Amino acid sequence: MKGLVIVPTYNEAENIARLISEVLEKDGRLEMLIIDDNSPDGTARIVEEMMKDKLRLHLMKRSAKLGLGSAYIAGFKYALQNDYDYIFEMDGDFSHDPNVLTVMLKEIEDNDLIIGSRYVPGGTVINWPIRRLLLSYMASLYVRLITGMPIKDATSGFKCYKKETLQAIDLDRIMSDGYAFQVEIKYRIWLQKFRIKEIPILFNDRISGHSKMSRKIVYEAIWMVWRLRLLALLRKL
Repeated sequence: MKGLVIVPTYNEAENIARLISEVLEKDGRLEMLIIDDNSPDGTARIVEEMMKDKLRLHLMKRSAKLGLGSAYIAGFKYALQNDYDYIFEMDGDFSHDPNVLTVMLKEIEDNDLIIGSRYVPGGTVINWPIRRLLLSYMASLYVRLITGMPIKDATSGFKCYKKETLQAIDLDRIMSDGYAFQVEIKYRIWLQKFRIKEIPILFNDRISGHSKMSRKIVYEAIWMVWRLRLLALLRKL
């Protein structure tokens, strides 16, 4: 059994070397795929240098900043083509604790999707201003009210899938990016009645680098939820 940790990057030169080392040390079954969107700070060059000594490290270089959703879809297709049993999503800025990967590996044995959740008992967020914390919490509540999906942290980007879960999703039909992508793929999986479990995580906002959040990402998430619900009601999702 082997797992692939997918990490999209754009200007993560300050974080990527340490993140790679920590992830690959956690479990010998884990490999990493860095998907870099032509970072001008040389993130890809750091990864290429580390690949000389780390056989479980892989790199996919893209020509431009093409978005989070398309990066993960490219990573999912790579994982399925190369027959990985477990596929992880993880941020490249240490907001997601590499220690949780081993917990996910254990929990995924009896589930189809594991979500690292900030909003289940035991989960927490540090280094966020109260305004952003309230916005994130209300966004997840908003998603639950509209979709009926009983997931407390609908926008979480720290996840582990069984390969069969992703094989059941038509990845080419995913419509969204950013936070909306995180909601959409959870919703599609929930509609197919896969076993989903949320586990508590400590989410630590980035210390190095810059946030990729934008108004466009927020607005897309707001409207995409309604579109997903409508398509589900029409049985077109």
